[in-house]
Amino acid sequence: MDHTYMEIKSQFAALRKTFDYIAARQDEVLKFYKEKAPQSIVFTGCGSSYSLCQSAEFTSRIRLGKPAAAIPSGDLMLHAKNYLKMLEGALVIAPTRSGSTSEVIHAIHNVKFLQPSLPVIGITCVENSDLAKIADLTLEIPWAFDESVCQTRTVTNLYLVNLLVLAYLSGDQKLIKELDAAISAGDGFIAKYEGKLKIVAGNDWQDALILADGELQGLASEGALAFTEIARVPGRYHHLLDVRHGPMVLVNNRTLAVVSLDGEVTPYHLDLLRDLVQKGVMVITYSNSEIPPVPGVALQVSADLELDGAASGILFIYIAQALAYYKAIQKGVNPDQPEGLDPWIKL
Repeated sequence: MDHTYMEIKSQFAALRKTFDYIAARQDEVLKFYKEKAPQSIVFTGCGSSYSLCQSAEFTSRIRLGKPAAAIPSGDLMLHAKNYLKMLEGALVIAPTRSGSTSEVIHAIHNVKFLQPSLPVIGITCVENSDLAKIADLTLEIPWAFDESVCQTRTVTNLYLVNLLVLAYLSGDQKLIKELDAAISAGDGFIAKYEGKLKIVAGNDWQDALILADGELQGLASEGALAFTEIARVPGRYHHLLDVRHGPMVLVNNRTLAVVSLDGEVTPYHLDLLRDLVQKGVMVITYSNSEIPPVPGVALQVSADLELDGAASGILFIYIAQALAYYKAIQKGVNPDQPEGLDPWIKL
């Protein structure tokens, strides 16, 4: 069995370890945050990690009530001086699988050269990484490391660390409980929907569209990237209703759409689904609880849990990962080793 499949299947066991690990270090994280007393938070990463930074930025604003920004590490590396005002009084959080990606390391070096007292939290899936040597506090989750070039298990675990850190900083016990519940439900969720997603992946769609709002936006962008990297299928992400503002011209009967119906399902959601179906799109919906059948929708997935937006991402991202994996198998491409990609970049 290839690495990608095993990493997707094992991610909820890894998430449980990560949940317990961050819980055990919460006092250390809270003490660090209190001592540094940042006025804002800047998240930085590359590729998949940058997508997670985008979700974390939104969560910071919503739940912590702090100004926040997500900056690609390559941009920060090349143009650190441009971001000096944004970095004043900030805490930098850098999630990364390897802890060795050149853009991340150079970016941190550059901003610390300009502002030596700038506090940095590194989040890595390896121990004793290059990032750990320059970060002020490092959270290490080696059980989440993906051997595959494309990240799946790593993505969900880094996403979880971002959320748990922010939940502890904001005292959001509801989010912590919902993340716990989503992790516990994970293996059953896979067992219920894996076969159905495999069937959908076997259909003749040639591009993938992910629609989601709120705190899922960055994670949904990562889901679109999973289609591109793992299955070599063009993947795109848009906010739900924004898809009508231009992107709809690329939507047709060769498109697969994965739509998050997070929260209350309104007539606006149903109208959008109807429009997609009328264009011949193969539609999959995700909702936290079951909704009545929607005519023309190929598969309706539900968590059967009362989850807030951020926590539902733990289950939602599996849909894109599984579809991308099974599409790769159908096409006869290697999901572990995409041509021309490396697991992390060394400049």
